[in-house]
This record gives sequence, C-alpha cells and structure tokens, in this order.
Amino acid sequence: MRNIKWITFIAIAAILTIVAGCSGNETSSKENGEDAAGETYEWKLGWNSGLDGTARGEAAKAFAEYVEDNSDGRISIEFFPNETYGTAQEMIEAVQIGALDMQIAGSNMMANIVPQYAALSLPFLTKGTDEAYAVLDGEIGDHLKELGEEEGFKVLGDVDLGFAQITNNVRPIHTPEDLAGVKMRSPNDKSLIETFKAFDSSVSTMAYTEIYNGLSQGVIDGQFNPLLHIFDQNMDEVQDYLAITNHTYYYAYFIMNNDLFNNLDEELQQVVLEGGQKATEAARQFGAENEEKYLEMAQDAFKEITEPELAPFQEAVQPVYETMADVMGEDIINDMQSFLEEYRANK
Repeated sequence: MRNIKWITFIAIAAILTIVAGCSGNETSSKENGEDAAGETYEWKLGWNSGLDGTARGEAAKAFAEYVEDNSDGRISIEFFPNETYGTAQEMIEAVQIGALDMQIAGSNMMANIVPQYAALSLPFLTKGTDEAYAVLDGEIGDHLKELGEEEGFKVLGDVDLGFAQITNNVRPIHTPEDLAGVKMRSPNDKSLIETFKAFDSSVSTMAYTEIYNGLSQGVIDGQFNPLLHIFDQNMDEVQDYLAITNHTYYYAYFIMNNDLFNNLDEELQQVVLEGGQKATEAARQFGAENEEKYLEMAQDAFKEITEPELAPFQEAVQPVYETMADVMGEDIINDMQSFLEEYRANK
C-alpha cells in the first residue's frame, strides 16, 4: 500500500514540478517587478539518519548555515531526517525528477541509478579514510560527479560515514565460515549483497530505519554499518556480537536536482557549491572526532567483540570484483585500484 501511495505522490509531484517551471518550492519576486536575481528559494533536504550526532546531520547543518548566511536570505532549508520524507531510494528518485530538492544519499543506494557509485564500496578496496578521501577529491571523484549530472543529479559534495562493521545475534565472527547461514541485512547495493553471499550468508534488504525492528523481531540476525550508524539507530540494544572488519567504506553524496541548480544565477550557484564543500568538511571532522568515542562505547554495548584476521575474508570476496565488473564496467574498478597502488607507493 505504501508503494502505491508513493507512486501516486511521485506522479502528482512530477506534474506540479513541471507546472511550476523549476522547483515547486521556489518563490519568485518577478511578480514584484524585480529581476531573476531577486528570486528566493525554500528547499527540502532529506536523509535517512538522525539530525544530531550523525555525519549526515552535521553535514546538513553546515550546509544550511552556510547557504542561508551567504545568500542574503534568498535560500532557506527545511530538514527531513530519519526518512520522514520517504525511504532513501524513494528520495533519490524524487530528487531525480525534481519532486524533492536535495538529499544526502548513500552512494550504494545511488548505484542503482549510477552503477559506478558502488565502486568505492567494493570489499576491502580501501584501507583507511585517507585513501577514500584521495579517490573522492581527485580526478576519479570529479568523474563520478559528472556521471551523476547525466542522470539528473548535481553532486555538491561527499559525506564520510566511516567503515562498516558486522553485528549479529548468532555467534562471534572469527572467520568467513562463521557468517554462513546468518540472515544479514544489506542495503540494496549489488556489490554489498554479493559480498555477503560470498560468505554464504542469507541476505535480505530493508530500509535503514527498519533495521532495529527487523533485528528485534528476528526477521534478520545481523547487519553491517559504521559504528556511528549502529548507535544512531540503537542497534546495539538488539545485537550481541560485533566484529571489527572495516570491510567496506560508506559515504553519501550531497545531491540536488540538476535542473534546479542550473536555473540558479551564478552567484547562488557558487554559494551552493561552497555550502557543499562545508558539508563535506563538517562530516569528515565529525568522523575524525568521534571514531574513538564509538569504539569505547562498543566495549560496554556488546556481549563480545572480535577482530578477525582479514586475509580469509579478502580471499573469499575476490569473485565479487568479477561480478561487479559486469555491472559497473571494468574501467572504474581498474582506475581506482591503479590510483590506490600509486597512492600507497608514494606515501
């Protein structure tokens, strides 16, 4: 029923967007005889985690503060955290057609539209945030942003979410074999789904905000997320075992509808781009400042914490790279691997 309602909403929103001309949230001062430079905008920004104490929330606040302070009152931002506007995938589709102005969207979810966005999430590709930042801040990152524009998204920045760890209620994880038969939740990202299939897990997808209920009701046994997300949704309350694997890097893109961005005057476009950079910086700072805090919290929150030897896990997921090459193309994978080899050699 919810899907039917959402499809109806999207269809109506699309019609209203076309009728409005640009954004449905745009207030034009042309009616008062002023030129286009006087237009004002009220934008909706959605994401799937909390407002306070999360990387997405900190990015959202940094962006809003900057653009509202530097647009002479022409831009205001309304927040829709915790999927209060729609699920993550629904919001992505809404931004694409202009029904929602902006979103902080997980790159793995956006990969359903731009397959190359799953490349940086490939298992054990990067070994630390410095490597991930180097990819995103360089030519490869610029290319990924351009791919988004081709699909209707203006990428304003990236939001660091951290490296994912595994939790479950079945057993402590020491080897890939310990994951066999465990019912794991995954985002709807083929690279991550294939990763846990390689461990012989039973994999299902569900919305981020539904994970807690899924775990507490036994629909799923486990999940994987950065620690800050595990605590953001109180998953530690319904999970016994934590394995520190750092097996995939999570990040989000700060996106807006591309037509909406292109219809702004050059001055506001610059303010919005600078706001996106402020969002990126705020998220990275938040992650750096809180990583140790969440590790300390985990010591008391879980029945047992393991730090498995990663070599067997890395070996088990090699077929995932071959599978994903067919989905996103070999070029993006080869480009990232070559870049990282050179980056490590020059450190």
